[in-house]
Amino acid sequence: MTDRLNPVRVAIVGAGSVAETSHLPAIRAQDASVQAVAVVDLDLQRARDFADRWGIPAVYDDVEQLLREAAPDLVIVCTPPVAHRGAVLACLEAGAWVWCEKPPTLSLAEYDEIAAHEVEGGPYVSYVFQQRFGSAARALREHIRTGRLGTPLIGICHTLWYRAGAYYEVPWRGKWSTEGGGTTMSHGIHQMDLMLSLMGEWTEVRAATGTLARRVETEDASMAIVRFASGAMVSMVSSVLSPREASYLRFDFPEATVELTHLYGYDNTDWRWTPAPHRAGDTPADLGAPEENEASSHTVQLRRLLADLRHGRRPEASGDDGRRVLAFIAALYQAAHTGQPVTPDQITPENPFYHRMNGQPLAPAGAQSQDIHV
Repeated sequence: MTDRLNPVRVAIVGAGSVAETSHLPAIRAQDASVQAVAVVDLDLQRARDFADRWGIPAVYDDVEQLLREAAPDLVIVCTPPVAHRGAVLACLEAGAWVWCEKPPTLSLAEYDEIAAHEVEGGPYVSYVFQQRFGSAARALREHIRTGRLGTPLIGICHTLWYRAGAYYEVPWRGKWSTEGGGTTMSHGIHQMDLMLSLMGEWTEVRAATGTLARRVETEDASMAIVRFASGAMVSMVSSVLSPREASYLRFDFPEATVELTHLYGYDNTDWRWTPAPHRAGDTPADLGAPEENEASSHTVQLRRLLADLRHGRRPEASGDDGRRVLAFIAALYQAAHTGQPVTPDQITPENPFYHRMNGQPLAPAGAQSQDIHV
């Protein structure tokens, strides 16, 4: 537990675009009890330029040195996925909490290794799944829990984005050994996490993946059919080949259809609440649309994480709650590879997809780059 009378000291690992556009604005949106105290990047000049723009007092090119000298309470890891494991473990060993960008790790094996280094009361690791934290999603989660709209029946979870070939010229993108997977792992994961956080435990996935147009090792499109413990069925699509970009989720209940159409973030205006014919006169408010309008954002997730840090309690998108979507994606890849349905109990340490998302043997020790540029 952090002393609530003292400022929370925050450090940034990786001075790239996601830190610039999402994380520093989120820090600045908190109250004065949160301070960015240090930034580290392998490119020291890049870190200095970043620090100058944001008024950060300390700059490093070594994570271990940052942890020793800056003594942060919370470290935000904004590196490529291949560097997540090393940075997160170093932070936990130093006693710092961590907020790590998606995907959490390259594999479930890495995720579970990291989880074994957490201790009761913290430090904990939470992962950036900000789509969960808008007011409409939180209201719908409660309605599903209480059965206000009836048991969910049918769902859609589509991430239809566009990334041109130049996007994959960044050396670590599109490779199993450095990105962990393709569009499912790096793009669809946000909407998939939101769907899973709302619908609860999945029981079976059937899937297909393809590399249709981009010159990558990984997939540029995937499709899945998912069954849930509630009996609901959901279709999931992830693509980087879709010129008219959209993120679309749909939930059909006996009492209503609830839809979300957005791209990278939403507020209440992006949701549509449609009553079933027998409730044709009902308004969105009658169906449970919230009055509070809090957009999904890094800012909102960080605010909740900081409250958990101050109270020494495990945050959302952490532990089993953060693991769920990674286990699901491992199962999706296995289902696509084998052409057979996959259930959660199959994703165990004896399964090669537990250790690598493409089910192939791990690269030799030292073969993976630990570059922390973004």
